[in-house]
Amino acid sequence: MADVRILLISGSTRRGSGNTAALRTVQALAPDGITAELYDGLAALPAFSPDEDERPPGPAAELRARIAAAGALLFCTPEYAGTLPGSLKNLLDWTVGGGEIYGKPIGWVNVAVGGRGTGAEEHLAMVLRYVGAVAVDRACVRVPVPREAVGPDGIITDPEIRTALGAALTALAGAATQSVR
Repeated sequence: MADVRILLISGSTRRGSGNTAALRTVQALAPDGITAELYDGLAALPAFSPDEDERPPGPAAELRARIAAAGALLFCTPEYAGTLPGSLKNLLDWTVGGGEIYGKPIGWVNVAVGGRGTGAEEHLAMVLRYVGAVAVDRACVRVPVPREAVGPDGIITDPEIRTALGAALTALAGAATQSVR
């Protein structure tokens, strides 16, 4: 597999988030040839303004540059009030005009326990289709993460969960190396 860079985007701004823990685990599991980078600028993004779309402010311009540099994107988000958190929707709004996601392989991990999180998953899929992302089926997975599966370092310790997360990463990386853009 050729070297591939995957940008990991958590939809949570909460310290101790299970979503962010899943992505930190993916980052820790990345084998040679896969660079998994965790995006940590969600809370710093200004509110999207169409007036600034052509010349986005610093944090939004950095986001677009990181997306453009990535071969693929992996999202993990909580569900708030039956949909995406506003902060993640804001991030996605900043990507519409730039076109950096168009044709890019993407995946998402739903870590909600008890079968929850489907509203966020459905809305994320809808927005990502709108911006022209290419969903990789084997990288769009449900991997419930109970709180007790997250170690004190913010990394998931459960071997079955780690295996499922690693498989999603591998599928996404495989799609990224095969995509012609």
